[in-house]
Amino acid sequence: MARLDFPEEIKNLIDTFKKLPGIGPKGAERIAVWLINQDRDFASSLSKAVEDSVRLIGACETCGFFKSHERGCFLCDDSVRDGSVICVVEQPTDVIALEKTGIFKGTYHCLGGKIAPLDNIGPEDLRVDSLIRRIENSDFGEVILGVGSDVEGEATANYLADLIAEKGLKVDITRLAQGLPAGGGLENADELTLYRAIDGRRKV
Repeated sequence: MARLDFPEEIKNLIDTFKKLPGIGPKGAERIAVWLINQDRDFASSLSKAVEDSVRLIGACETCGFFKSHERGCFLCDDSVRDGSVICVVEQPTDVIALEKTGIFKGTYHCLGGKIAPLDNIGPEDLRVDSLIRRIENSDFGEVILGVGSDVEGEATANYLADLIAEKGLKVDITRLAQGLPAGGGLENADELTLYRAIDGRRKV
């Protein structure tokens, strides 16, 4: 007697969910089974939300934050931001985390990751060149290196600090200070911790 298994359609759904970050085989199975037990209206709204996000939202060519193909970049088009300071982060989610603190009024640059040789990610795979161009062509007085404090984050921060110095760019380079745990990223820190980190940043 053949062993029972998921229908092929559900297998394909499970395989799709397994590709999502942080979702393992068991988690993918639970999500897939839960989803097919919902009404069709929910499945349709979920499908439309995913399709609209992928179709209408992309990464800004200048800063790397979310950009709407209809409304432009949510960061670059904000004229009230302090143009004298720029905070360099790994991902757009880090911008959201810092914005929740309410303390930082400057602009941001999202690298799209961090230098990670074991994952074959080098500076050329990140938005480093566009960062240097922004510093060269703007009046920034301070560059905050707001990358994580893990090994890859420290390597990325050191690389950027050295590169900015080699280019002879006259800006103060600072790092987020107290409050961030060693080896941690920004998106998992609470708002008070991030507030203290950016308020007590130190010069590199």
